[in-house]
Formats: sequence, structure tokens, C-alpha cells
Amino acid sequence: MRPELDTEPGLPGRDSMTIPLALMRTMVVVAFAGLGVGFWFFQVAQHEKFAELAENNHQRTIALSAPRGAVFDRDGRRLIENRYSLNISLVREEVEDIDATIETLSDVAGVPLAALEAVIERHRRDPPYRPTVLIRDASLGQVAAVEAHAIELPGLFVQQLPTRHYPTNEVGAHLFGYVGEVSDAQLASDAFAGVRSGTVVGKSGIEQIYNQLLMGTDGARQVVVDSLGREIDTLGEELPLEGQQLQLTLDYDLQEAAEAAFEVAGFDGAAVVLDPRTGEVLVFASVPAYDPNAFAMGIDGETWGALNSDARLPLNNRALQNRYPPGSIFKIAMAVAALEEGIISSDFKVPCGGGGTFYGSYRQCHSSHGTVDLRTALEKSCNTYFYTLGEMMEIDHIHQWATALGVGELTGIDLPFEVGGVMPSTEWKREARGEPWYPGETISVAIGQGQVTVTPLSLAVMMATVANGGTRVTPHLLKAVNEGNGFVPVRRPVPRSEVELSPETLSAVTDGLWYVVNRAGTGRSSRIEGRDVIGKTGTAQVISLEGRKAAGEDDERFRDHGWFVFAAPAHAPEIAGVIFGEHNDGGSRSAPIAKHIMETYFAKQDGLPRPVLPLPSTPQVVPPVVPPVVVAATDQD
Repeated sequence: MRPELDTEPGLPGRDSMTIPLALMRTMVVVAFAGLGVGFWFFQVAQHEKFAELAENNHQRTIALSAPRGAVFDRDGRRLIENRYSLNISLVREEVEDIDATIETLSDVAGVPLAALEAVIERHRRDPPYRPTVLIRDASLGQVAAVEAHAIELPGLFVQQLPTRHYPTNEVGAHLFGYVGEVSDAQLASDAFAGVRSGTVVGKSGIEQIYNQLLMGTDGARQVVVDSLGREIDTLGEELPLEGQQLQLTLDYDLQEAAEAAFEVAGFDGAAVVLDPRTGEVLVFASVPAYDPNAFAMGIDGETWGALNSDARLPLNNRALQNRYPPGSIFKIAMAVAALEEGIISSDFKVPCGGGGTFYGSYRQCHSSHGTVDLRTALEKSCNTYFYTLGEMMEIDHIHQWATALGVGELTGIDLPFEVGGVMPSTEWKREARGEPWYPGETISVAIGQGQVTVTPLSLAVMMATVANGGTRVTPHLLKAVNEGNGFVPVRRPVPRSEVELSPETLSAVTDGLWYVVNRAGTGRSSRIEGRDVIGKTGTAQVISLEGRKAAGEDDERFRDHGWFVFAAPAHAPEIAGVIFGEHNDGGSRSAPIAKHIMETYFAKQDGLPRPVLPLPSTPQVVPPVVPPVVVAATDQD
């Protein structure tokens, strides 16, 4: 008899579980088999396909550089603009052997390997996913060569970027400045907060001082690219915002006239012309200049070396970075100081027999002028008259009035790298030299020699101050800004100082400067029929007469500098400025440049054709020069 199975009530028997368990085992086996087949299919059968897809597809964020804002002159002429260039860039994270890649690029694109290595080193600390521009403004041939060798050059791709363009070439170069990659020093400064390495920024001139306005805001585009760097899809895009447009106070017609006149005259120098009523800069020129387009895509070593080795110093901004003795131009400040201090009246007379003895030393005048009053002394530029004033006055009184007019002072112009001159005083000499001021030194200062030095820009301000009656305007270049809704005028900078010159002072000085141009003075070559031009020439010697004889009279490096300051019309001035001629042998040679500028100004006012300069009768040879070496000597203007 079979024993009965021991079962609990409510539980199925063992036989009833067999089928579900078998079915479950079968399903598990089938599932794992399916996974195995799938893994085999994707990892073995389709390995090459999916490996290629994984290898060849990458996401890339491409920076979209914002175009810098355009710049216009006061009449709306475009002075600085943008063009688009093709740049060859590298994404370092996509390259296993960077050295081999750039060596190949050097071969196929014809770029020196050292130049490419320098770029890589400069951007070594940048994130590896950020594109590094290796070749800026690549030629079509270079782009084609890179495309043809795409397999050998992984990580390289071609970008189209906005590039600075200066259609006026060298005209206005020192005013406009140039751009270049931001330097480490700039990145460390607060002015460039948020700027990333490799960004193009202003390096000098308007480009630098208004860089924040001009830069704009960069955008970005996220793309999918294949192994050859070709874009196959766009994931998203944020468009860049162009920088703000600037309108300058500059009058390009006058600027061009000034630089053309220097070319005809055949010497180097500087010209600064202001509206004496407002301080607006109408002309700002330094000659010789350079082409800022050479810097727009990164200047090459050969061009940079040539600019730096050029004896004429084209990179040197003579208008606001060089200091020179003012020569007889300083007699204007002496006349104002003597009259305003009550030392003399305008009819004070001095006999000039060719010189005189002052503090026991005989000082020679450049001619014998007879007895002259202040007006005639300015007209004839009589040294004896102003030596006499120097003997009658204290240096600190001269300093007070000269600096009030702007002599030797920083002007506050909206351009970088301005330097101040020197207007000596007892305190200045004690601090600078540790010595007392000797009265005999005042004699040299009285004719603009000795220790007084100025920039051309500061003399333009001095002339504007005298012309407008005593307001030392702040020269400025920015007139209006366009943020996208049209140009909006900017607030004019306040004057640096104001003094109320007496009617007697203004009358006497203006008359004397009118005589210089319109009677027998040395500024006759600036006379314009029907226009009351006032002016003053000045000669500043760079070496003593004895030194010049020893060096050789024909050595151009030691020729005198020549100044001419001017304003017009005489009693209601609209234009005032300075012309500085470097080694041009005297102020009378600078005056014709001022005349051409003024004639252009009045022709525009009257709606007449611009005056045409005569061609030079003989080829002009510009001698090599050295930075000025100043030795006080007798002025001849």
C-alpha cells in the first residue's frame, strides 16, 4: 500500500510547479541568447560601422567674434571698418600629436614653423577645446592646401572672422591706433576683465582708449563635425553683437590736407588743430606714420623689425609723446605773464641794438631792431625785449601764467600715452635737481630755451587758450556714440582751467601775432587774403651753435626744429593749432602747412573746392633723425 503524501492544505502540489518553472527557465535562456546575439551583432558584426560613428562625430563650440564698431569723422566719413577674413584654427583636444600637426601645416601652408610654435606656446594655458587661430587672414591657396590635407591635419578647421580695416591707410594712423591679440599684461588689468586669451583688442590710439565701446559681445555656435572638421549639424547658435559705432570730432579733409602738406614740405613733424571754442580736435597728425592694417591680423616679424629699426621712428607719436623746447613760441606766454602781473604795459619799450647784458652776461639778439614795444617785439621776435622781461620777472610768476595757458601741462586728451612737458619753477628745480633756481636761468626761459619743454599738443592748447580769451579747453576726439539707435552726442569734457585775460592783454598779444603774419614778421607765408590769421614762429635749437659747427653744418640731425602756432579769424577764432617741423631749420618753413590747413577749412565753409598743393619742384630727401638732444641756445625767430 503506497504511503500518502504529506501536504499542507491550500498549497499546490509539486507537479503543479513544474511547467511554470520550465517556462521561466526557457524565457531566461531565450532572453540571454537574444542579448548575446545583439551584443555580437553590434560589437562584432557592426563593430567597424559604430566605431567609425563614435570616432568621427564630435561636438564643437565655435566662438563667433563680434565685429568691432566702425568709426566715422565729424562729416560721417567712415574711417575704420571691418572686413571678413579666413583664419585657420586648431582644436588641441582633437589632436594626438600637435608637433606633427603644426609641422605638416607649416609645410603645406608655407608658414614658418617657429611662428606656429610661438602661437601654440602663447595659448598653452587656454582650454584645449577652445579653437586657437594659427594662421590669420589665410590666403585662398592656404585654405585649399589645408582642405586637401584634411586627413593629415586633424583638429584644423577654417573660420571666417571679422578683421579690422583702415581704408585711409597711413592717414591718421597715430590717432586711430591699431589692434592686436590681448597681452598677458592687459588680461591682468581691470580694464580687460572678462576678455579671453586670443581676443583682438585695441593697442593704441582710439582703438585702445575706447576699446570697451568698440569691442562688442562675442557669440557662439555649437556644431557637430566629422573627423575632417566638416560641420554636419548645428545644435544651437548665439549671434555676436557688434561694437558701438563712434563719431569723432576729426575733420578728415583737414587731416588729409595736413599730412599731404608735410609730404610736399619734405620734413617730419606733427600737427594738432583744435576748435578753440570747444576743444574738439580737428587734426591730429604725426609724421612719418605707419599703416595700421599691418597690425590687423598680427604683424609679422619682418615688418615689425623694419618699423622699429627705421631711423625716422614712424611708431613714435610726436604730437603727444615727444618733448621739445618751444623757442620763440614761449614769448606769447611771457607777454601774457608780464601784462597780467602788471610788470609792463603794452606800450613798454626796450632798445635793441643787437643784444644786451643781463646778470653780467651779454646775450645776443638775432638782429638789431631799434626801440620796440610789445606788439613789435612779438612781430620781430626780439630776443632783447624778452630777455629784459626775464630780468624783470620771477620764474614762479612766469610758471603760474604759462601753466595756466597749458605750457608743459598734460592736456587730458582722450588718447593713451600722453606725456607732460616741463615748465620750470623754484620748487621744480629743488625737487628735480636738489638745487636753487638762479635768476640767470630765467633769461633763457624767457625766450623758450633752457629747461622748458613742451609737446606739440600742449602748444596747440596754449594757442587755443590765448585765442579764446583764457579758457584752457580739454582737447577731445569723441563726438557721439551709436548704440544702435543713431548717434547720440557725448558730454563735452570740462575745461582744465580758466583765467580771465584783460582786454589790454588780449588786444596787445593779438595785435602782435597779427603783425607776425600780416606785416613784416616771420609768419608771412601763412597769410590768407581776406582772413585775419594770427600766428607766431619759433625756432628750437637741438645743439649749440659751436656744437653744430663742430659736427658739420650739413648734418641734418642737428638742424633746428621749427614751430608755428596760429589761429583764425583773429578776434573770433574758429580754428587754432600748431605745426611742428622736426629738423626743418625754422618756423617759417612750418607756416605754409598751417596755411594749407586753414585754406581747406575755409574752402569747406564756403562750399568751394579744396585747395590743391603744388608738387615739390625737386624730389624731397628726408634725412634720418635721432631723438632730439636739446641744448639751450639763442632763438632766431
